[in-house]
Amino acid sequence: MNVLLIIPAYNEEKSILATIKKVEAFQSDNFNLDYIVINDGSTDNTLQLLKQHKKNVLSLINNLGIGGAVQSGYKYALENNYDIAVQFDGDGQHDINSLPNVVAPLIKNEADFSIGSRFVQESDTNFQSTLMRQMGIKVISFFIKMTTGMKIHDVTSGYRAGNKKIIKLLAESYPVRYPEPESLVYISKNGFSITEVTANMFERHDGKSSISPINSIAYMIDVCLSITLLIFKKNK
Repeated sequence: MNVLLIIPAYNEEKSILATIKKVEAFQSDNFNLDYIVINDGSTDNTLQLLKQHKKNVLSLINNLGIGGAVQSGYKYALENNYDIAVQFDGDGQHDINSLPNVVAPLIKNEADFSIGSRFVQESDTNFQSTLMRQMGIKVISFFIKMTTGMKIHDVTSGYRAGNKKIIKLLAESYPVRYPEPESLVYISKNGFSITEVTANMFERHDGKSSISPINSIAYMIDVCLSITLLIFKKNK
């Protein structure tokens, strides 16, 4: 079983090498692990550091945003025939030691797509985000439940894994505006199964989230509108 970590990175010069060091030190008896850093048009020294230290990197000419960067990773996974692709943040928030738990449902053929969650009942994660963002996540989760019947607790989690069918689907088309919650609806609409498992995450030490407390309400409303449009859009 060959697993690829897709690591999108935009201006992550302070954390990317430490993140990769943990990935390269990780070992598993159940699967082979590779990674590819998608340098999303960084304007700092992210690309220079990756090249200098001879890390696996695919560099985009322009900044495409998280959706475009992740889709590039899925295209790479498809072209190189990986069995599972895992989205993994370059800022050090995701715990590589939770990877076996995230991919286990796919290895066991229990689901097509797995979400590493901070909010499932048994989660013992070290970090759960701000109260404002948690509220926004709950509202979006409720909206997805009401419109699709699918209950996902951590709808904005970027720690996610897909099997070969998902790799093909997301390599062809991937939401770019609000990729995490929208992609869940997109995957479900196309008939694939999704599960949620506990995963440990850390608080970021460098950089900042794209979702600030100030714009959380606008984000929440806009996500719900985008999901509504996606629900009524014809399948691929």
